[in-house]
Amino acid sequence: MQIKKYTLAILLLNLFIAFLGIGLVIPVTPAIMNELNLSGTVVGYMVASFAVTQLIVSPVAGRWADKYGRKIMIIIGLLFFSISEFLFGIGQTVEVLFLSRVLGGVSAAFIMPAVTAFIADITTVQTRPKALGYMSAAISTGFIIGPGVGGFLAEIHSRLPFFFAAGFALFAALLSLVTLREPERNPENGEQEGAQKGVKRIFAPIYFIAFMIILISAFGLAAFESLFALFVDHKFGFTAKDIAIMITGGAIVGAIVQVGFFDRLTNWLGEIRLIRHSLIFSTILVYFLTLVSSYAAILAVTILVFVGFDLMRPAVTTYLSKMAGNEQGFVGGMNSMFTSIGNVFGPVIGGMLFDIDLNYPFYFSTIVLAAGIGLTLSWKVPGKMKASVN
Repeated sequence: MQIKKYTLAILLLNLFIAFLGIGLVIPVTPAIMNELNLSGTVVGYMVASFAVTQLIVSPVAGRWADKYGRKIMIIIGLLFFSISEFLFGIGQTVEVLFLSRVLGGVSAAFIMPAVTAFIADITTVQTRPKALGYMSAAISTGFIIGPGVGGFLAEIHSRLPFFFAAGFALFAALLSLVTLREPERNPENGEQEGAQKGVKRIFAPIYFIAFMIILISAFGLAAFESLFALFVDHKFGFTAKDIAIMITGGAIVGAIVQVGFFDRLTNWLGEIRLIRHSLIFSTILVYFLTLVSSYAAILAVTILVFVGFDLMRPAVTTYLSKMAGNEQGFVGGMNSMFTSIGNVFGPVIGGMLFDIDLNYPFYFSTIVLAAGIGLTLSWKVPGKMKASVN
């Protein structure tokens, strides 16, 4: 048990370092876009290139995590991330920036399914929600420190945060290589009776609606998240420091909620109802962001909107992990793939709408997220699975 706790701590530390690197670059992204005179549409395509690559690679990466092991996939993914951030730091042309995002998509496809499967291997069905909540909190905590450090580094040079991100990712890869041991497959994650094999499992009743929720929510959230920094930069003239404060505030509150309340909320509501309530909460606040104008109001709405996002994501991951049986990597890959599909089209459409009107991407997100709420109303778990999910 002590070894498993140590392993979980290493996994969480690696995720924290990786997402610290991602958080570092958030406040400075608008400055890079302005430096190269890129439009919202181009930014949308650039974000989408990350997601397209993740979409293509995720199903394969998920199967590789089951076949070749969790550890090797995590290490390779972190190395790709380090290279990606370094390229973005030195990139002076759109082509280099797009290549950077493509490699970033490969890294995400390798890391997330492998980490999720690793956690499923070292936890029980009862302890998994708490561990996955910690996983989300580690990601959020990276964003807590990352933007603040990134905003500070950007005052020195606009490209410096990208080099720091590359260095952090390289350190995380070396840490994983030295400290992680490939886990034994968890016997609790046995084969589901009568389960379909391979890609056909996507259409199994226990999975299909969950995957559609991931797709719809990612579609709406991507249009919001990918253009948030540009939105507050163009509409309110916020600096990199202002953006860092808002992202950091949201990450702090999100991490507190995940660590302190996610496990309790999951036990109380069950994954499906928690996902539904989180979607409702986020949808309302995304729309409110177009109505507020004062700095304090924007700060409050921004901080709170991320709470809904931060609860919904681990809830879906927990549900899928419980349903996955002995194909944790495969289901993690499918989770990543459907997220990527939403991330492909959300930023592209959001970027086009942004060029028409600054508020349009957020109206679009509100409508799409509302459709996700409607889908959750018809979502029910098969009777024999209810004991493990609720």
